[in-house]
Parts: sequence; C-alpha cells; structure tokens
Amino acid sequence: MSILTAQLDLRYPAFSLQVDLEIPLRGVTAVFGPSGCGKTTLLRCVSGLERAPNGVVRLDQTVWQDDKMGTFVPLSSRPVGYVFQEPRLFPHLSVQSNLEYGRKRVPAVRHRITIDAIVELLGLKRLLDRRPHKLSGGEQQRVAIGRALLTSPELLLMDEPLSSLDVQRKREIVPFIQRLNTELSIPIIYVSHSLQEILQLATTLIIMKEGRVMRLGPLSEVCTQLDARYFMEGRHMGAVIDTVVESHDTEFGLTTLGFSGRHLFVPHQEQSIGEGLRVQILSRDVSIITSPPDFHSSVLNVLEATVTGIGTIHADHPFVDIQLDVGVPLLATITRKSLVALDLHPGQRVYAQIKAVSFRQEYEM
Repeated sequence: MSILTAQLDLRYPAFSLQVDLEIPLRGVTAVFGPSGCGKTTLLRCVSGLERAPNGVVRLDQTVWQDDKMGTFVPLSSRPVGYVFQEPRLFPHLSVQSNLEYGRKRVPAVRHRITIDAIVELLGLKRLLDRRPHKLSGGEQQRVAIGRALLTSPELLLMDEPLSSLDVQRKREIVPFIQRLNTELSIPIIYVSHSLQEILQLATTLIIMKEGRVMRLGPLSEVCTQLDARYFMEGRHMGAVIDTVVESHDTEFGLTTLGFSGRHLFVPHQEQSIGEGLRVQILSRDVSIITSPPDFHSSVLNVLEATVTGIGTIHADHPFVDIQLDVGVPLLATITRKSLVALDLHPGQRVYAQIKAVSFRQEYEM
C-alpha cells in the first residue's frame, strides 16, 4: 500500500489551505466537505497544477515537491491521471482519438494499460467512432476517465466528476468508478461535496473544513465517531458496513448478509451468494435494549453490542449519540431520557435493534 505525504501551507487573501497529511492509498480515498473548504486546491497541489510555497508532496519515497531541496515535478512528469468536473474532451476528435491522446502522453515504456482493456472496462466499444457532441454527459465523463487511465497513472485524481451530471447519469457512471480500483489496482483520490457519492465509493474518508483536515480514517470509523454530526449531514449519519451475501430465503423474500461473524436479514437482494454488498445503518434507525429480547417483535435484526462511547449531552437538545461495537462500529441516536433510564455507560453489554438497512445502490444521488 502506497503512502501519499502532503505538507501544504497555501495562503490567499480570503482563504488558506494548511494540511499535514499521510494518506494510506488503498481503494478510494474520498475528500469530503462543503464548497470552498479546499478540496480542489488540495488535489491541484498533489497533481502539480498548483504549487504551495515550501510545500512537500511525496508518493512513498518519490518526491514530487520539496522546496527545501529545490524539487518541483510538474504535472506532465508526475504519474497521475486527473479527471476534472467537466470532461474536457477534444471536440474535433473521435472517442478513439481522445483515448489515444491519453496513451500518447506517456513514453511507451510506462504503458501498463491497453486501450482495449479500458474500452471493455468502461463500456466504450459502441462509442469509439463518435465525436464528443454526440455523447451524453455520462458517456463523455467515462471517456475522460478512460483518457486519464491510459496515461498508466500510479494515482488517479478525480475532482467532483459527477457534479455536472443529472441523477440518472450519476447512477450510470458510479458502477464504472467502483470497478476502477478493483480491476486496475490504481488508488483513487476522489473529491466530492456529495455525501451520497462518498458512501457508495470510499474506502478512506478525509473530512475538510475551512482549509483544514478535520478527520482522516477508514470510512466505517469516521462515519461512526461521536462528533460525526458536526462534520456530516445529520440525516445521513450512521454506520457503513461491507457485508457478504450468505443466503437467500425465497419463502419469505429475505437475504442474509454476513459481516464479522454477525448476520443481517434484509429484503431480497439480487446479488449472488458470496458477492459483496455495502449497507448503511442510520443512527436514527438503531434502538438499544439492555437485556436479551424475550418478546415477539417485528424487528428481525437484534445484535449483541458493547457501548464504547457516549456523545456530548446538550441541555437544549433532546437526543444523544451512542457509539456501539457489534463487530464493527455502529451508532445509535436515542433520547437523553432513554440514556438515563437505561443507565448506559462505556463497557456495558447491550443489544442493538436495527429497524432499517439502506443499500449502496439505493442512496439518493
């Protein structure tokens, strides 16, 4: 696993970017935050499009910028692919020629990916003879991704690549992005202000605010920290869990998902047995009981849990967040009155009742 180091201090009259990062590049590293928080500036500095004075940018032991050493490698010489918000295709060239342009940008000795492989991966075969104006927005963005990949990058940078697309086009292109890392083993840094995109794609999550990094870590951990509601959209706050389809119950229309030795029963899913499925359990859909349920209930999913933390209690707010361990981190939002009635404390064994499970493909875009 590669490590990207970025030490940047870039100041403008109305904005400054100050970060000191070591990012483990596995899967998709998502950079999330509101518009104007510095996400794109961070990406531009990593790529070499922008230079932070006295900055340091390094991929493993390869130095791309270190001003104290007098080193600055321009974008054209960095092994990175860059996908912008807009496709930026050459309008006078066909899809085939746009793809070939990406491949020609790097010496033949660095070629690791073939055009045929990219055409197959991104579903571009029927588009090769078309000009960009004959493509939909989603098709254009797939071509732009293919052109970036044909530079055989060691790192792919994606700057809000779905922001200009409508909901249907977004839903079409997300599966292609999900396949990039698994099939090509190229780490991705993905910038977005859409939490829905992040929940579908990310392995690691960086949360930014006002030019600073507020949180960095595995998606499942960052989303279930007790202060998550201060950095994320409250209505989407909750655990993100990668599960495996274990079985289908055709009689009752249910699918059993497995994770960390635990099981979830959900409405029937089309995935095959053994296939992975990412789910989200919102904190508002988790309730807590302190003893094993000995009554009949419509709630199918009841997991033994340990209380690992209790959020800040505010006298003017009726709810409090409870952090749980069910083999993976889980978050529950309950009333302050329930907290007192149950006498909850860290280390306590309890049971989490899960009222609803959301699926990656169902997230609103």
